Amino acid sequence: MRIALLAASLCFLAACAGEVKKNEPAAPVVAATPSPAPVAAITPTPSVTTSAAAIPPLRPEEKIELFIAETSKKFNIPENEIRATLAQAQYRQSIIDAITRPAEAKPWKSYRPIFITDARINGGRKFMAEHRVELQRVQDRTGVPAEIIVAIIGVETSYGANMGNYKVLDALYTLGFYYPKREAFFSSELAHLFELSKVEKFDIQQLKGSYAGAMGWGQFMPSSYLNYAKDGDNDGRRNLFVDLDDVFSSVANYFVGYGWRKGEPVFVRASMDGTALPFVPETLEAKYSLAELAQKGYRPTSNVPDLPATLLTLDGSEGVEHWIGFNNFYVITRYNRSPLYAMSVYQLAQAIAAPASNIPAAQ
Repeated sequence: MRIALLAASLCFLAACAGEVKKNEPAAPVVAATPSPAPVAAITPTPSVTTSAAAIPPLRPEEKIELFIAETSKKFNIPENEIRATLAQAQYRQSIIDAITRPAEAKPWKSYRPIFITDARINGGRKFMAEHRVELQRVQDRTGVPAEIIVAIIGVETSYGANMGNYKVLDALYTLGFYYPKREAFFSSELAHLFELSKVEKFDIQQLKGSYAGAMGWGQFMPSSYLNYAKDGDNDGRRNLFVDLDDVFSSVANYFVGYGWRKGEPVFVRASMDGTALPFVPETLEAKYSLAELAQKGYRPTSNVPDLPATLLTLDGSEGVEHWIGFNNFYVITRYNRSPLYAMSVYQLAQAIAAPASNIPAAQ
């Protein structure tokens, strides 16, 4: 009954919202000459407002029933099949604990040593040498450098050594129904997991991944798997768990999908002159010219193309670091929204591609 009432109330409110939008051309007149009549016409009645506000948050079991109905309808999967699968899912407190203490909350001087290590650099160089032909083929086709693809795999799974031990079903079930802060995102990913199982013929119960539900060598979420995974070796399957041709093509395709630009830089170190004031851009997007950054007191320390850019300031082990990031930096943050993650991928890629004698010291 509560679910039906909630759905009805949401439908009513959505209808009201539609009326407001449809009547927008008349809004300036109402604003110029206040009148109670138009307001009354677009404001929900007190009884509806009161009843909607009185509905308490749905319990997890109620959310699950709504999820089953919506997922069944959207992806044409029998409700009893979804219900039976979810009956096997388990709530994991360790997943809630893990997502509330992400590494990205650390300062750069603590975050960097997690990923820029001798083991990860040497492992990346070995991995790239072993798969040079396949990686070069993907680089030639997409414009995404081989070392960037390898660095992603290195940061995400240590070159396949740690692809996660959580059941993906448990991870998305726990976060989709018991983590209100981001339940909309994770319940959507859970629905896409059912879709992915249908499309790729995976056994949901057998899939393992991270505490957030990411899977395979490149740690793709279900929606990303569906949208960006590629069949790199043309065997008719997109298998990001075992097929490295698919993995390389899929990581590159993800970047291409978000606008990777062949041959353009990712980062360059920046200097700060004595008159500069602290500057923290509102977004990660590269939308400032180098001239605008120079006016603020920040200049590249080496020659780079005059491209849209942004500024990143990090708390490094030897003090404050300033970096100028370009479009390809922003693209890496679409893989993981943390600028620290993007910097780790970039620096690991640089170290992997450098001659052994030029590898920067792991700190």
